[in-house]
Amino acid sequence: MSDGPGLSSAEVDLGFLEDAEPWRLLSPQFPSKVGGKPAWLSQTGPPSLPGLECEICRLPMAFLLQVYAPISGQDRSFHRTLFLFCCKTHECYTCNDSRCMKVFRSQLPRRNEFYPYNPPPEDKPPSDPEPDQSVLPVSGIKLCWVCGCPGNKACSRCHTVSYCGKHHQTLHWKHAHKRECGSQEVTVVTTSTFLFPESELVTEPEEKVDTKEAEEEEEEEEKGGEDCPSSADTLAEADLEEMATHETEDNKVFQRFKKRISPEPNQVVRYSRGGSPLWVSSQHIPLDQDIPACTCGAKRTFEFQVMPQLLNSLCVDSTGASIDWGTLAVYTCSTSCNHDDQYCPEFVWKQDFSSDHTQIKPT
Repeated sequence: MSDGPGLSSAEVDLGFLEDAEPWRLLSPQFPSKVGGKPAWLSQTGPPSLPGLECEICRLPMAFLLQVYAPISGQDRSFHRTLFLFCCKTHECYTCNDSRCMKVFRSQLPRRNEFYPYNPPPEDKPPSDPEPDQSVLPVSGIKLCWVCGCPGNKACSRCHTVSYCGKHHQTLHWKHAHKRECGSQEVTVVTTSTFLFPESELVTEPEEKVDTKEAEEEEEEEEKGGEDCPSSADTLAEADLEEMATHETEDNKVFQRFKKRISPEPNQVVRYSRGGSPLWVSSQHIPLDQDIPACTCGAKRTFEFQVMPQLLNSLCVDSTGASIDWGTLAVYTCSTSCNHDDQYCPEFVWKQDFSSDHTQIKPT
């Protein structure tokens, strides 16, 4: 992912999904990725179980994606990753309710206790391409077999598998562990069904858009669709104007969204630290006061957004019973403050499609 400070509001990096060898998605490679288990950056201070629960149903959230976004010129953020989690309970996805999402920031200076000073070679697998993912190697923090988040609850029978809580212990027991617990045989089930499919997130710059030209085209399109009204039409329009204004504005925003992404319809992330989100609707756009300040007191600013196209790759689609969003806008501390290797909560804003556009999402 491109360095944050070099991006202005006009510069956007687009994220796309690609298959990758598993070793490329592990922590020492500083990956950006979707699905699987989190590739934790700092090996100390990961979010606790209460911090990773959905605020609506109180069940553990699933890891959705992480974005590696170091800040050049800022040593404390030489390594920097944002982790986004979401609830998998579809009932929690009520209209424009962001409580089913959480985002955390982790950052480290170049010289730290977890990783070499020089980055690893990009084309050479590590000596141990399949390390133990049940524990963070430096801190010794145990990880849940199901979700990869901190888990200090062990199976009371075999004491060899850890969980973040009873919910995931029950899931694993029903899925596989009931057959394997205490057995000397090597487990044949290596991946939890709770996880989203795993892919690497690769980026490329968005082609520059001539904003003035685009606005002129929009105005011409709007004028082209207008006929000279009769006096009766004028009266009808006057009566309906107040009702129609909202729908018209919402449609403009949605058409602008579709037009902007049309050159690259498979984009799943838009990154522009300090820029602006591309909204899918004129409804439920946050005001400045809706974005809480960081715990350090600094203002939070937009950093990246998750696009609805990602839903097509998560294997969650089922009519009337699926997680859903129009876009997820992530706001982070404008100073990227230091938290001594602890994972810092940031802010995510979920905007849904308006009712008129729920069936015409980009594919």
